[in-house]
Order: sequence, then C-alpha cells, then structure tokens
Amino acid sequence: MRNVSLVLAYEGTNYHGWQCQPGVVTVQETLQGAVQKILDHEIKLYAGARTDGGVHAMGQVVNFRTEKTIGPDNLVKGLNSVLPQDIRVLSAADVDDTFHARYSARSKIYVYCILNRPSNSPFLTRYALHWPHKLDLGAMKASTGALLGRHDFSAFKKKDEHYRNPVREVLRARLARRRNMIYFVIEANGFLRYMVRTIVGTLMLAGQGKITPDEFASILESRERERAGPTIPPQGLFLKEIKY
Repeated sequence: MRNVSLVLAYEGTNYHGWQCQPGVVTVQETLQGAVQKILDHEIKLYAGARTDGGVHAMGQVVNFRTEKTIGPDNLVKGLNSVLPQDIRVLSAADVDDTFHARYSARSKIYVYCILNRPSNSPFLTRYALHWPHKLDLGAMKASTGALLGRHDFSAFKKKDEHYRNPVREVLRARLARRRNMIYFVIEANGFLRYMVRTIVGTLMLAGQGKITPDEFASILESRERERAGPTIPPQGLFLKEIKY
C-alpha cells in the first residue's frame, strides 16, 4: 500500500474551509472527490492544517493511501484536469509509510496581509484586509516579541472553544511593510483556531495606539479572550508552508 503526499494551493473564497461539513462546499470534499475519481476507489485524506472558510493556502500538505500504481507526475496532471481552477495540486510524491500530513509536521507558517492605504484595491479584496487609517508599525513590531516561545495562547483563540492543551510554541513572528502592504509572518509548532487572526487584530490595536506593547504582552499572559482584539476577516490569511 502506497502512502502518497500532495502539496496544493487553493484560493479559499468559495469554500467553507478545509474540513468536510454537511451541506457546504469544502476544499477537503472537493479534493477527495477528485482523487477518488482519478484512482477509482475511496480514500481517506489527511491534511497538515485545517484552514477556515475564506483562508487561502500556498502550501497545504495532504496524504492518503492507495494501491494504484499511477506515477506522481501523472497523478498531478490527472487531478488538475478535474479540479476547479481555484484548487491546484503543485506536486505529488510517494512518502514513508509513517508519514502523516498533520502529525509529522514540525511547524506551520502563516502570512496575514493588510492593505494600508485610504482606498481599497478591486484586485486585492479577496487577498488582504483593507485598513484605511494610519498604523504605527513600530508599536506593532515591538509587540510581536511577546509572542516568541512557549505560551498558553487562550487569549487569542476562538471564543468559547476549549482545548485540552492551549500551549503552542512560536518560532518566528515578524512584521514588514512593502509600500502600502503590511505583512505579518508567524511560524509555530501549531495554532489554535482563529489564533493568527486574533493576534493580528490585537496588534492592530497597538498600531492605533489603543494599547501599548506591554499591554499586548499582558493580554497574552492573561489567557483571557475578552481582553484581546477582534478576530479580523479571513481573506488576508494564507497558509504559506508546512515544515516536516
């Protein structure tokens, strides 16, 4: 039995996230249907990350098992011939029998994009949060230092969602501005649901002068969701890469 891994990219606007849900269209359901059509048998698909509705991916990783002998290159061609244009398989490979897209992952990298100028762009409405007001990037950068290392990130999780272990380790967190676009990049060994979007929403409070970097750190340490900023919209969020 082969263990096959795929790397894919998708534009998440038309999907209710990665995971299969009754009555709605998801990336998992769409990809699973395409794989089963090409292989002519049922498969179980495992993903490295479960992106929410409207979130995009540049490097989602999945794996499944099959006894079919179709080669990786032909599998990629076949899948892309039946998938919608907003989901593309970038590569396929036979992997070790112990590989699991989710449990073998060492870290995941997300990027959030903010278009920071008075007018929005019709070309970026699906891919960036438009914020027309000035943001103090220095204050936002000063706040990101508190994120590094192992912390209980309960202050930045989805409200009323419970975790047996809400501790995650952030390996990298940085902000950069390129002309009118602000990019927030974060790498961690795992993420709570809405964690990135709520972190960015809280960083934006620092950027507006509503909280200080010390207060940002205090919010993290408090573990209280009520003290953090809003969970900002999903369209600016990209799953960039999963490292193994």
